[in-house]
Amino acid sequence: MVTDPTTDSGSAAPPVGPRVLAVVAIVVAGLCGGLIGYAFTDLQCDDGCPALAGGVGVLGAVIAAAGVAVVAVLTLRAMAEWQASERAKRVESESQR
Repeated sequence: MVTDPTTDSGSAAPPVGPRVLAVVAIVVAGLCGGLIGYAFTDLQCDDGCPALAGGVGVLGAVIAAAGVAVVAVLTLRAMAEWQASERAKRVESESQR
């Protein structure tokens, strides 16, 4: 079944584009956090410490990804709420005509 994209589906989910962008941002933040954590710990150790640097890298990746995930979820929820309020305003203005 083909749907017309100009009609309202009534779904509260944000469009696919912003969701994909949020996932990409979370992955990039995780990679950056991991690289920063690994490099910072590797620079501080005199004898290399690959296990410690790897562990801190993983911890940095998790913390960075979690932080960006929180912001992404809040942004997507705000976007969905804004779209719902715009839809309600449009329906109300059409019903008053």
